[in-house]
Amino acid sequence: MSKQGRRKMWLAIVSVALVVVAGFIGLQVAIARNGPAVVDTVDRISGGGRGVAQAHKASFGPSDAQKLIVYAPEQADEPLPVIIFSHGGSWRSGDPDDYGFLARGLVPEGFVVVLAGYRLHPEAVFPAMLEDTASTIAWTRDNIARYGGDPDAIFLAGHSAGAYNVVMTTLDPQWLAAEGLDDDAVRGVIGLAGPYDFYPFDGEATRASFGDAENAETSTQPIAFARGDAPPMLLMSGESDAVVRPRNSRVLAERIEELGGRAETLFFEETDHYDILLRTASPWRRDARVIAAIRDFAKPLASRSPAPAAAETSVPVQAQTR
Repeated sequence: MSKQGRRKMWLAIVSVALVVVAGFIGLQVAIARNGPAVVDTVDRISGGGRGVAQAHKASFGPSDAQKLIVYAPEQADEPLPVIIFSHGGSWRSGDPDDYGFLARGLVPEGFVVVLAGYRLHPEAVFPAMLEDTASTIAWTRDNIARYGGDPDAIFLAGHSAGAYNVVMTTLDPQWLAAEGLDDDAVRGVIGLAGPYDFYPFDGEATRASFGDAENAETSTQPIAFARGDAPPMLLMSGESDAVVRPRNSRVLAERIEELGGRAETLFFEETDHYDILLRTASPWRRDARVIAAIRDFAKPLASRSPAPAAAETSVPVQAQTR
């Protein structure tokens, strides 16, 4: 190869390398700004629509954050159990518009999915997130049959701050009661990497959203409202979660079981705070354990023949997937 040819080759290699580096940096910036939106885009590209349709979008209050999105299968022969999902984001960020990947992960398992928004800091603080979660449940009870969902088989799920929302709304009966509902409105609750025992508040986000609550040690903490007659719960965490320690799931489940209730736990080895949610999206959902755990917990309860409670489990990364 001539000297000029080698020069052109190296220029081409350097150009390609610069494009790759720029793309990587751009991806990192996008993830830092809005990780769920990036994951949603990757999921749509790599996984396709999976026969899932956005069936409805609604507002349930005057705030732009008080919105919900219904996802359902394009075809269904009978009413399906419903999963209401509350997003994370430290009670100060997040948008249900960015979580379509979770619906595309769960709807093909035989569910209708409602992605739920709620007012965020600084617009609102505790207990706004619980009021909005209860309002979403009430809306779903009243309307979900129009979109193929069973209003008598509603499950709540959430990740991180969203897991707090759904667990606390269920354990403290005042929030459902304010909407004219009781425990019968919720068939079961699924928490992913949720904070349930985090007083005293040692982070900026928790101080901002809960620091001014009256009697905060008891009024804001799910562990303080543990009871044996609450709907069944599945609390999942990653053993490597340094954002919300897995002890939150352990201590709440233990307290509920001590009081005669049902609270299953599932812990994933070598899994951090974000991995556990990422596994509901393509291509990461090739590791199907999170999706399978949600399905296997909810489906028996939806059919009114609940399976026996499972013991605490820690699942290695090398476990078989489907």
